Amino acid sequence: MTHPQPALLTDPRIRAAYSEGAGIYRIIPVGAAVVRGVEQLQQLVRWAAESRTPLVPRGSGSGLAGGSVGSGVIVDLSQGFHWLAPNWTKRTLWAGASVTWAQVNEAARPFGLRLPPDPSSGAFATSGGMVATNAAGPRSVRCGSVRNWVEAVEVVEQDGATRRVERGVHGTARWHLEPAAAELVRQRFPRTRKSSTGYALDRYAETADELDLLIGAEGTLAIVTAVEWRLEPIPPDVAGAVLGFASLEALAAAVPYLVALNPSAVELLDRTFLSLVREAGTDLPPDLAGVLLVEFERDTAAAAHGVVGDAVRGLKDYTAHVETAVDRAGLERLWAVRRLASPALARLPETQRSLQVVEDACVPLERLAAYIDGIRAAADRQRIPVAVFGHAGDGHVHVNALPDTTRLGWKDALAALYAAATDLVLELGGVPSGEHGVGRLRAGVLERFYGSEVMALFRELKQAYDPLGVFNPGVILPATDWAPLADLKVGPDATPIPDDIAHRLRALEQGAGWATPKTELAN
Repeated sequence: MTHPQPALLTDPRIRAAYSEGAGIYRIIPVGAAVVRGVEQLQQLVRWAAESRTPLVPRGSGSGLAGGSVGSGVIVDLSQGFHWLAPNWTKRTLWAGASVTWAQVNEAARPFGLRLPPDPSSGAFATSGGMVATNAAGPRSVRCGSVRNWVEAVEVVEQDGATRRVERGVHGTARWHLEPAAAELVRQRFPRTRKSSTGYALDRYAETADELDLLIGAEGTLAIVTAVEWRLEPIPPDVAGAVLGFASLEALAAAVPYLVALNPSAVELLDRTFLSLVREAGTDLPPDLAGVLLVEFERDTAAAAHGVVGDAVRGLKDYTAHVETAVDRAGLERLWAVRRLASPALARLPETQRSLQVVEDACVPLERLAAYIDGIRAAADRQRIPVAVFGHAGDGHVHVNALPDTTRLGWKDALAALYAAATDLVLELGGVPSGEHGVGRLRAGVLERFYGSEVMALFRELKQAYDPLGVFNPGVILPATDWAPLADLKVGPDATPIPDDIAHRLRALEQGAGWATPKTELAN
């Protein structure tokens, strides 16, 4: 069979350049295809269906759960699909799949509008990728995930046809949830403030909206080529504070009080993270167990300043350090600490790599303290340092393991931490992913959270949309040989790739350069 247009790139150096993303894996694909338009994508999908070749859709490759790497053909959308079509009167904007969050907001800002969900990777998080994982960010405590802001998507389906799926249009789905199954879903799905843990059957049971099946499907049902975003006016005034705590117990106890004040963000940084960013020049006191960064958006400056005062006064018996900001410039200075998170972790020495193995759990807000205590205890048992940071206002924190990769048995210890963390999240009524998706990393544990009957519904849905199993196999529904810590990109067992490409991939990771075309790495 002849290869489709675009050409299938099978040079070993090209394949090596696409073997890694921002997560923990190195998996060398059979090839890569740089797709620059819908017609090329249609040709590629039809060829893949005929040849039974798996396709792995990919934007910038910044996903952390392994959903943008795989052994099939990488479908690189990042060098096409860059168009924008706004309707400022309706406060909507169509964006090609490769348009980033930052580019959407850059276009909307002169009109006083924004896309509220703000993933920390917004500089390179693409529209297609954000829809694929149901991405969120610090503002999710107020605005929710991107699911709430998607009006429509355009997709290429398993037969190569294109289709537009719009919010509120019912009866178009390839699969339907029967009443008894809907009741099962309501009973089995955890009650957390956010989730990107598999197909959103709970949301679909409420809305009967096909769009809710496709958002968060991680490229396993169709490939998103365009997104219609709903925008909102930029709030006139904002103020906030950094609140430092001497203990994590005091910090966790403060979160419900802050959430009741209707903040736009409540972010957690623990002591390990603070020690890393302190080396980068921050002036926070050295004896804090953690800090909360809290932000309030209001219609007037007086209202914004007033609620910050309420927060500070209400928590005076809990806090050990307070800094406030009463305008956007001051708040930007405070937020600079949070933005140092991923760069600081990426710059750790090669012998202590930051590995995102248990990094995305979300638990009910009232169980946040128990989760942080439990994950720290599990990490201590395995002698693995961890950095804890993220979206405390949603009960959703990121835990980055920092193992010494020269230590004998470090990988077994990491596996034990993964197992203990899974047990803990299950015990606390949480989900393993709040915003990054299931990917390959978490696919094998979903049945423990949902049960076999819900997983059977997941398989029915997948079969209805992708009967040949071409779209991102092994993501959400696990491969038969699923092993979460196989194919790591660090350690002596890592699949070898050319040294110069390995160094370039590492530099890209350290510099958050995910927007770099991966074909350039092979030159």
